[in-house]
Amino acid sequence: MNEPASHLSNTFRLIVTGGGTGGHTYPALTAVRALQTRLAAEGRTLDVLWIGTPEGLEARVAPAEGIAFTTVATGKIRRSANPLKMISPANVKDMARVPLGVAQARRIVSDFRPDVVLATGGYVAVPAGLAARMCKRPLVLHEQTVRLGLANRKLAGSAARIAVSSESTLPLLPEAVRSLAVVTGNPIRPEVLTGHADKAVAALGLTGFDRRLPTLYVTGGAQGAQQINNVVRDALPWLLERANIIHQCGPANVEALRASAAGLPPHLTGRYYLTGFVGPELPDVLALADIVVSRSGAGTLAELTALGKPAVFVPLASSAGNEQAHNARHLEDAGAAVALTGDVTADRLRNALGPLLTDPARRAGMAEAARAHGRPDAADRLVDVLLSAATGGWPSRERAPVRRVRRVPGRVLVVARGFPRDGAVLVPATGLQAEATRFA
Repeated sequence: MNEPASHLSNTFRLIVTGGGTGGHTYPALTAVRALQTRLAAEGRTLDVLWIGTPEGLEARVAPAEGIAFTTVATGKIRRSANPLKMISPANVKDMARVPLGVAQARRIVSDFRPDVVLATGGYVAVPAGLAARMCKRPLVLHEQTVRLGLANRKLAGSAARIAVSSESTLPLLPEAVRSLAVVTGNPIRPEVLTGHADKAVAALGLTGFDRRLPTLYVTGGAQGAQQINNVVRDALPWLLERANIIHQCGPANVEALRASAAGLPPHLTGRYYLTGFVGPELPDVLALADIVVSRSGAGTLAELTALGKPAVFVPLASSAGNEQAHNARHLEDAGAAVALTGDVTADRLRNALGPLLTDPARRAGMAEAARAHGRPDAADRLVDVLLSAATGGWPSRERAPVRRVRRVPGRVLVVARGFPRDGAVLVPATGLQAEATRFA
């Protein structure tokens, strides 16, 4: 294999692979932007190629950002709790496409000669990740959720580094790859951190809001979430006695919810702002919000913890590997959120929100716990990992990588290397600290 082009010029070459959904696509895009900024400050340039699928979100996002984009054949595994159902005709057909995709990706990687390959998950990452190994190019995996996704589990043995979003991921990694793990957090868009509450009031015309009351932001994602919409609708009068509400319900749901709200008492109508979609004003809406009710995808968790927002999560039950429920419980266990799983009713929503709406001290405590789990610098940390992987070193700002994690009664023994000599530290099993400090 020829040396990567950046060894001969001032250009750093990066292949990005992953996508299908925003949870895999936007962290990669944010990392690309951060890497470009870092290199520009050093007088260097970035050459990026994104390997994705024609139908995935990345096929629209990458070209819109001026990133070269190409596709490979790949197959999607349709998961089931019943192992026999995994051997379906559709799965067998798709899996037969993977060898073709690997061959295509190998040719792409060989021709492009990247300094490093970044894989953020999604089934398209598998052929490109395997091709990186075949072409002897460093592969960096990034995992957004607490547990490794299926694609990253398949690629872990081929990786030079595994960047994870939470310390809680470390004891869940296979022991053979724990020494490769670095806790970076999940990259979020920088603009999310720059909102101003008063701008949201002005932009949305929230003149009827009572600023003495807390503000609740309800969102189900771009298309809305019927489950969340229904329980908020059923609890609406009770909620509006205690809070202002911005309810992003999805464009298809606006008329039905507006009709339901038409019977509200006049003194409550001004406290309720219903919209199908929140666009560029989202950072300002988040700045105004005292509490958020939402799904618990990895991107949402990353943004809310970086901002220190108390949240009541209603996980999407059909998320891959039930990852949203795991995400929500992870923060609930830390006192940073409330997780409503199973049958979510208006009564359960009222019980979850009541103490937060009426007790500012409780809100402040949950906000602090959320902020403790946030990593607003995750994109820069991931850039450190990419640059170090390209040179075969470890990022200077990171502490020693975890070599092994061993459970003892009630605690976890973390042994890390990279100090003048190996060091170990005992930490509580419920609060694993991945970036272990030296225990002399």
